[in-house]
Amino acid sequence: MDSLVSGKRINFKQVQIYMKARESGCTQETAAAKGGFSERTGRRIDAGEHQPQRGRPHDWRTRKDPLAQVWDSELVPLLQQQPQLQAMTLFEYLQQKYPGKYGQSIMRTLQRRVQQWKATSGPAQEVMFELEHQPGVMGLSDFTKLKQVQVTIAGQPLEHLLYHYRLAYSGWQYVQVIQGGESFIALAEGLQNALAASGGCPQEHRSDSLSAAYRNLGKRTHEDLTQMYQRLCQHYNLRPSRNNRGLAHENGSIESPHGYFKRRLHQALLLRGSSDFDSVTAYQKFIYQVVEKLNTRIQAKFQLELPYLHPLPNYRYPDYEILSVRVTIRSTITVRCITYTVPSQLIGFRLTIHLHHDRIVGFVGTQQVVELPRIHVPSSNRLRRSRCVNYRHVIDSLRLKPRAFLHCTWQQELLPDDNYRQLWQEMLTQFDSYTAARLMTEALYIAAKQDKEHAVAIYLAEQLRCGTLSLVGLQQQFHLGESVSHPTLSVQQHDLSPYDSLLHHVPQQQPNHSHRDSRLPTQNTQTTPHEQPLARVGASSFSWGLDTRSILACTVRIRGNATLSSTSATRPQRCPPATRKSFFQL
Repeated sequence: MDSLVSGKRINFKQVQIYMKARESGCTQETAAAKGGFSERTGRRIDAGEHQPQRGRPHDWRTRKDPLAQVWDSELVPLLQQQPQLQAMTLFEYLQQKYPGKYGQSIMRTLQRRVQQWKATSGPAQEVMFELEHQPGVMGLSDFTKLKQVQVTIAGQPLEHLLYHYRLAYSGWQYVQVIQGGESFIALAEGLQNALAASGGCPQEHRSDSLSAAYRNLGKRTHEDLTQMYQRLCQHYNLRPSRNNRGLAHENGSIESPHGYFKRRLHQALLLRGSSDFDSVTAYQKFIYQVVEKLNTRIQAKFQLELPYLHPLPNYRYPDYEILSVRVTIRSTITVRCITYTVPSQLIGFRLTIHLHHDRIVGFVGTQQVVELPRIHVPSSNRLRRSRCVNYRHVIDSLRLKPRAFLHCTWQQELLPDDNYRQLWQEMLTQFDSYTAARLMTEALYIAAKQDKEHAVAIYLAEQLRCGTLSLVGLQQQFHLGESVSHPTLSVQQHDLSPYDSLLHHVPQQQPNHSHRDSRLPTQNTQTTPHEQPLARVGASSFSWGLDTRSILACTVRIRGNATLSSTSATRPQRCPPATRKSFFQL
């Protein structure tokens, strides 16, 4: 038996077979035969003298080392200089330097050798430490982009970012849709909405090196803040901080939740069956629902953190930029290279514009007069210009000037949608250009005044299909021009007899017959000693009559609640030129 198994290693499996055979009552000879080794080995096993070489490192060679000539002399020095070098790079280096000498068969050997060297002789690597956050200490903000799915609004792609805020301790989070880039306006609105939703402010607000918050001049954090971001943090008693540029893992408490939230949002959109929404508001509401489910899981921990948050201030910090623009004779304003139409009543007025990330709000004095959606030009547009035209703003003048519609540069923008553009092309085929323009402007007028844009489009399509569309029929269909009954008002005039006493007690001026107007009758009135003359001293009787009548007229107007203004007050004022107001000039 010894000759049969001489020189062979006894593995642990053979020992197990031998021991089971011995436990079943077999002799040493029989059990050793079942295990495949000699009886003498069986006796060593029974005596506890046999030590199987299980786990012994394989420190001997079975074949010649293929890298013996280059490993210590060339490859190791290269790894010491650049530890980031990979085995594939070193393999390509050997093939280029020694053509035909090192084939593909050494690739696995080289990979194993490089891995062993990095594990034993390589440089120390960066260690990621698990951090423990205290309640109410840190809140984190960042912007992220949804890349897994294309969200559309009414069929049109929505270019947007997601503002993400998270409390480091509890994990409570807030997400908001941001149109445009990572501007300070977007940061200010998102952060303030998040703080209001959480019900308090942490001690520290952490972000990456946002250009909206930091000038990135290489200075220390407190010296590199932008003025607007610094004032925002002071308003909410926040201590600003940031991670080093290019080291996103230092902001891992928000970077990692980015991916998790976007995966949850993607799954919710798949379950919904569509990524198209009627409006941005509907899309934002959908995001709130996803976030609310995530916040429900950590509600207990958030309740523990809530008492540690600082109370909110009494008012919000301005999350908009203030501009001043004048409305042109075309009923337009230009904001950031984008032309917007406004109601024609505002032509000539200077508007104070509050520029938000998603909307534009216009004021005359303190009265809000217009609110428009803000247009963002995509980066692919080299001209960086665009228009936002609303036919409702100019329809009154357009109805009176149908020929202007034919040649207006806004013609396609004046039509509400693609359906109206198709109707316009059909009108041009059935009517002459002027008649078609007259019909379209009248249809737009009805749609604007009666808020029946869809109904008007349906009527136009039916009439064009039947060939019976006419201006009179359009007006009759929507009852345009019908008289409107007005309620009868009963006004009771107050007694005017007290005003007659003013005429009877007017002091009489000594007539100057040389200058008296022959058209004016002579009045004989008595003056009481305490009364002061209403007419100017030395004035003629004709001028006295004018003064008296003007005083009486003013008296009547004042009693009728009319506004009495001086000549200087009614004089038109010159408007100052267009200026860009300071963000903080409120």
